[in-house]
Amino acid sequence: MTDSNLPAVPANALPDEAAMKDWAELLVARARTEGVELTGDDGLLTGLVRQVLQTGLEVEMTDHLGYGRNAVEGRGSGNSRNGTTPKTVTTEVGQVDLAVPRDRAGTFDPVTVPKHQRRLDGLSGNVISLYAKGLTTGEIQDHLAEIYDSDVSRETISKITDEIVEDMVLWQNRPLDPVYPVLLIDAIVIKVRDAQVANRPVYVAIGVNLQGERDVLGLWLGPTGGEGAKQWATMLTELKNRGVTDALIVCCDGLKGLPDSIRTTWPDATVQTCVVHMVRNSLRYASKADWGKITKAMRAIYTAPTVAAAEAHFETFAEDWREKYPAMIRSWEKSWAEFVPFLEFPAELRKVVYTTNAIESLNARFRRAVRHRGHFPNEQAAMKVLYLVATTKKKNRENMTGRINGWKTILNTLTVHYGDRVADHIR
Repeated sequence: MTDSNLPAVPANALPDEAAMKDWAELLVARARTEGVELTGDDGLLTGLVRQVLQTGLEVEMTDHLGYGRNAVEGRGSGNSRNGTTPKTVTTEVGQVDLAVPRDRAGTFDPVTVPKHQRRLDGLSGNVISLYAKGLTTGEIQDHLAEIYDSDVSRETISKITDEIVEDMVLWQNRPLDPVYPVLLIDAIVIKVRDAQVANRPVYVAIGVNLQGERDVLGLWLGPTGGEGAKQWATMLTELKNRGVTDALIVCCDGLKGLPDSIRTTWPDATVQTCVVHMVRNSLRYASKADWGKITKAMRAIYTAPTVAAAEAHFETFAEDWREKYPAMIRSWEKSWAEFVPFLEFPAELRKVVYTTNAIESLNARFRRAVRHRGHFPNEQAAMKVLYLVATTKKKNRENMTGRINGWKTILNTLTVHYGDRVADHIR
């Protein structure tokens, strides 16, 4: 059975329901008469899908070039057809072999069968969506069997999720903007099996560009031993190598040595210690009975209208609690230089830079996706899930990507404060 034996595709764009029914009945009748299958690699429907997809690719190439095959308009046009590339795609009715047309300029990017795509059914989308929600390959297999009565092996499910690895690598190495007004960096710990199950830090960086758009810039799985400033230095250098030549404000937790790593990468960066982390760390030193009074006093410090006012509130705070909780007061004194920068900004910008809450929100999604897994079998399995969580947008939910509210006011403040470091890059 060849494509030429199939019923012709109707010339009109959308045949009516009666025509489609007649067409389907003809296919079934021919399958019975000739003793062939409708689906499968040599099935009638498979051949029909091949014909439709191949025709779609040829039509797209004609539209791309602006002239038909062998047309005189193509002479001297600067671009022309350049043979084909064989490609096999898996569809719901079987595997389909195609000849994808090429152009000499290499600019043809088909929509009918997108580049790098090897599956054209709904299965991949369902599997990847379930995988992004944290389901294991076994749980996805059970779900497909229960809901769709479909027996899909774990190996097939793993192969489908592996389809995103190439996209993940491209995403992790994509070029970045030269200047980010705000960078937020933090880490979360997950369990990954290597020789044995161990806690591994995942380093996360979110950037806000000069258009006020927030984006996840990168994810890195670190070695065992917890979050470290030396590891952060490597990640920050990677961001610089991907094009980030300047970061105005970098908000981070109070990890020892991290401010030095930031300034080594971007010497002019303003390092802002996350206020929420400072509050949490302070409460670790205090009895719960005193938490109410302490948090009220700390709030007066980080909501102060000026640096001088914050210093006055801190002096009172230190006098009240130094004797009982000396370590808590020392932690504030050590972090003071990285705590006060945001107090020089108006309220709109303070909300963006005083906390790494945007990453905390992302980390919460990570935790939901990995919670019931216990641990990941290997590094790639971990990174696939985290990548999907970081890049998947949810309807009617605040996402990691998106524009900061009131950005024009913030941009004016940044330009006044940082001058040419901002002005030279505004488009």
